[in-house]
Amino acid sequence: MDFASIRIITDDLEQIVQFYEQVTGVPAVRATPVFAELNLPSATLAFGHTQTTQLFGQDSARPADNHSVIIEFLVDDVDREYERLTPLVDQWVQKPTTMPWGNRSILFRDPDGNLVNLFTPVTEDAINKFRR
Repeated sequence: MDFASIRIITDDLEQIVQFYEQVTGVPAVRATPVFAELNLPSATLAFGHTQTTQLFGQDSARPADNHSVIIEFLVDDVDREYERLTPLVDQWVQKPTTMPWGNRSILFRDPDGNLVNLFTPVTEDAINKFRR
């Protein structure tokens, strides 16, 4: 089994897609006006307007209601990303911090309140774990 994608359901597709295009530097592919994807090398980050959930059944997904998932991106230099994203991000949860497990990390919320983590391995063990 391969992990393929994660999909964010939103009421404001344009805002969330533009936000993640700026965070990742990857342009979105728009299959329909209510669905878009960012095709990253490791997986796809997909976005669906709440209209798309009608196909899954009533109340199958609620936008801006995530309290348990963190969307994580491995980056080359988290401190440089923090500087680049400071004008874009409204809500910082954690400024650059080296975590006990060896990653230097920043945490922020996207426009729908989803928690996003950008991290760079900095210890030998963490670097070996994520070696590309």
